[in-house]
Amino acid sequence: MPGQRLMNIHDAVRNGDTLELESMVKRGASINEVDSKNKFTALHWACHCGALECLHWLLWHGADLNVKTPQGWTPIHIAAIRGQDQCIQALGTSGASMNCRDQRGNTPAHLAAAHGNSYTLSSILRAGTDIEAKNMTGWTPVHVASYHGRLGCLQLLVKWGARTDDTDSTGNIPAHLAACEGHLPCLKFLVSHGASMSETLGARNDNGETPKTLASQFYKQNCVDYINAVEWERDHPEDEENLAFPAHIAAYTGDLSHLKMLIEQGVVNINERDEKGSTPAHKAAGNGHLECLQWLVEMGANIHIQNSAGETPLEVATRFAQLACVKLLKGDESDSDEGPADYAVTDEDNEDKIARLSADHGTGEGESIPLTGKQKEEARGRALKRVEELERLLGISKQNYHQLGGRLDEDRERRQRDRESDRVIGELESQLEYERLRREKLESQLDQCRSEIQHLNAQLERASTVGVSEEESKPKKKIKKKTRQSDGGVFVKRTVSKPAANKTTDFF
Repeated sequence: MPGQRLMNIHDAVRNGDTLELESMVKRGASINEVDSKNKFTALHWACHCGALECLHWLLWHGADLNVKTPQGWTPIHIAAIRGQDQCIQALGTSGASMNCRDQRGNTPAHLAAAHGNSYTLSSILRAGTDIEAKNMTGWTPVHVASYHGRLGCLQLLVKWGARTDDTDSTGNIPAHLAACEGHLPCLKFLVSHGASMSETLGARNDNGETPKTLASQFYKQNCVDYINAVEWERDHPEDEENLAFPAHIAAYTGDLSHLKMLIEQGVVNINERDEKGSTPAHKAAGNGHLECLQWLVEMGANIHIQNSAGETPLEVATRFAQLACVKLLKGDESDSDEGPADYAVTDEDNEDKIARLSADHGTGEGESIPLTGKQKEEARGRALKRVEELERLLGISKQNYHQLGGRLDEDRERRQRDRESDRVIGELESQLEYERLRREKLESQLDQCRSEIQHLNAQLERASTVGVSEEESKPKKKIKKKTRQSDGGVFVKRTVSKPAANKTTDFF
């Protein structure tokens, strides 16, 4: 910090002073100097404090990634413990191993899971690590997360394919560890995602102990009650319903019409509990009767009520793998802090949150050195200047390589793209020439058609002129006019025969 006297490079890193760190190294300080108290190098301190710019500077100048403390911790172990996600990413980019082990055989994934740093664990998994790696006690990261009650890390590991039935050196599976420590949410998650409920709760370690036995020995009554409840429901399905709760029987059997009649007529309350504290929604969800469950939700049933085992309808549906009911209830589950909606693996990954939080140094899991806006701007300016300088040097190096006769992969790719472009251009030019010739031919045909039309029009005009002249030269016929008869009467022509000349007329 300004005005503070810095004695060595460790002080400079702890204060996030990159310029002073650079000045000390130029004056002869060793970049891998180990402090006398904690046996940390400057790189360890950068990961511990979240001094990201100092970390970048140290990596650029060749700081040793594999220096270990007496506990066997490398800088990446420290970053995993402190939850410095950005430091993990920077170390991974520089080639740090994600499978390095400390004195107890723990990898960075073990340490991130133990401290509940799920963002950091996500970066470690994306960088590539052995998710089934075991430490000296035979614990995988799943065992560690279960023992420490780190629900977010546990669900992340299972999403990435970690097994929930691996045994440690004494035969314990993760459910044993969650039960003996009383981490009920982790135990519920493990029961829901195990091969089967019977296998998970019936698993025995080398001492013949089940999760229920360990929970009882360590007085974890919440876990004991939960296990008792789920085992009773498993072992007594025929006794599960009581005739004193007809709505529960209707929901259990999927009789929607009977359920509607009972609730709409006020015979029973929609949130009525049976002797195990279950509501009709619990029964419908556990048996996968989606229509009954949907009707109950639409009628305003409280889906956050917990039964005697501490389970909501969503948790019951998850335990019995009723996926349609789980999907329906997840749409309404918004306020529960401990339900499967919190620990069930969803499709939304952590990348969006990490991107939002990565604007500052760190993701919020680990405490980083606080920087003012001006300091951040100066740090970004130095990083940009470094980028420009490296781009200039890269251009010079490429030119030198070309002058020595070398060819880079990008040169071959560029030549291939140029050849492909030339081929496409040639094809397009040939197509254009073909279309040009075709157009000229069509225009020629059009001119011929126009000429023929003009010739036919001229002939038609001549033919019409000759016809008119011939008609004028013909003599005109006289047309006798007919006299019209008057309308006053009808003319009748009479015929009178003349008498013969040599005949006499006889009167008698």
